[in-house]
Amino acid sequence: MPEMPSDRSLLTHFSTLEDPRCAIKQRHRLNDMIAIAITGVLCGADGWVQIAEFGRAKQAWLERFLELPNAIPAHDTFGRVFSLIDPQVFETCFRDWVETLREILPGEVIAIDGKTLRRSHDRAKGLGALHLVSAWAADNHLVLGQLATEAKSNEITAIPKLLDLLLIQGCIVTIDAMGCQTKIAAQIIDQGADYVLALKGNQGTLATEVEEAFINADARDYADVDSQFLETVEQGHGRREKRRYRTLGDLSGVSRCAGWTALNMIGMVESEREIHGVTSRETRYYIASTGTDASVFARAVRGHWGVENQLHWSLDVAFNEDASRVRDPDARENLAVMRRVALTRLKHDDTKLGIQSKRLKAAWNEAYLEKLLFEAPKSTAQSSTSKSSNIRKT
Repeated sequence: MPEMPSDRSLLTHFSTLEDPRCAIKQRHRLNDMIAIAITGVLCGADGWVQIAEFGRAKQAWLERFLELPNAIPAHDTFGRVFSLIDPQVFETCFRDWVETLREILPGEVIAIDGKTLRRSHDRAKGLGALHLVSAWAADNHLVLGQLATEAKSNEITAIPKLLDLLLIQGCIVTIDAMGCQTKIAAQIIDQGADYVLALKGNQGTLATEVEEAFINADARDYADVDSQFLETVEQGHGRREKRRYRTLGDLSGVSRCAGWTALNMIGMVESEREIHGVTSRETRYYIASTGTDASVFARAVRGHWGVENQLHWSLDVAFNEDASRVRDPDARENLAVMRRVALTRLKHDDTKLGIQSKRLKAAWNEAYLEKLLFEAPKSTAQSSTSKSSNIRKT
């Protein structure tokens, strides 16, 4: 079986976990169980029953690199053991592995966004649905880290803790309106990054001032102000979307900007979407520390939207995450980490298939599965410094 450098081996980074069980009662090695679980999730298993069934079906193959002193654990054994593993320690192992794959790209967009696992609640025990706040590196196609909360409203406290875990120097951090907070902006600057933060009702006065600043500048046709404009058009499959990005460096009409560290630009995005002849329009506002380069602003906004398409959508469609009924508080977090392990590895494989098809191929084709486990992943990083030729300065 091929080997890959130990520092990039997916399974090696989880081998340092301490076994939380009593040594006398250990019938199955912890490393074996973690290897079976991660491999099972790669191959399409979405819960403990399916992971155990995968292990039994592939026992002969698994015995080539695992000890398996007492064959394959039962599904309830998987559930019990993963409920004992500290999710923060388990996530640290994942984060260490991800850092071996990441290429540090100046100006890369790091999107911070939350996702609720809708069926992970247990009303009988008063357990709310698991809400995960993730950091997505847009150009590297990587989940850099995640933290769990029990409600979307807790993102405000989770985001600073997540940022503390990440190397973001030289990057652009984007967050939706929930994370548009002065302390979060200051922390991002302190860590050597820039920010682009969405504005909504939770910053009512500031949002109103930003909107009025654009109205006033537009009335003067943006004369004698630092401003840039960029328009993009995308179409296909009966859909056409036009986006107009406008930046404004004149903050004289935004009195609230004084409370924000390094704030030097406000931005506006006007979207016009036509789907099968039906047109909808939306305008969104932002504050940022990136300056008025419209191409940088557009890339940051688009990069943040990508977290929905490339991370959350993939987890729901390819991994059925929203339907997961694992309810133990720690076990559901650890299983969520394994989904992100699998998604990361599959995205960093150059086989020309979708994520769902790659999972099926891994289950059917042991040579392909060995490639995923034991060969160094391909880099998917894309340069974040490319410039658009469609900028119009005024």
